[in-house]
Amino acid sequence: QLQLVESGGGLVQPGGSLRLSCAASGYASHYYSFGWFRQVPGKEREGVSCISDSGSNTTYADSVKGRFTIRRDNTKNTVYLDMNSLKPEDTAVYYCALRGFSSCPSTLREPYFGAWGQGTQVIVSS
Repeated sequence: QLQLVESGGGLVQPGGSLRLSCAASGYASHYYSFGWFRQVPGKEREGVSCISDSGSNTTYADSVKGRFTIRRDNTKNTVYLDMNSLKPEDTAVYYCALRGFSSCPSTLREPYFGAWGQGTQVIVSS
């Protein structure tokens, strides 16, 4: 049974950095693409980034381009999101998601991803 477990969230000051991790188990996850989404109360879940099965292709939301980096280590079945220059508007619950295809979708939308983690809270505040 597939399980995605996020970790690495926490409280950080504006301008700081965090690394989120998503550990996948119970599935041949290295064949599939992964995405990171985030959600704040009262708003829809927003696509942040996606990485293809091999890691050769990545996509980012405009709001995080140049600040966030997605990468994966298929030997560890883990996907990472390195977040730098964090802003208060980055505050959200961050979710990892698996897509049942090797490539990322043209747009980062929830229906394109089939399995989700439980989320990890990121708070950017002074």
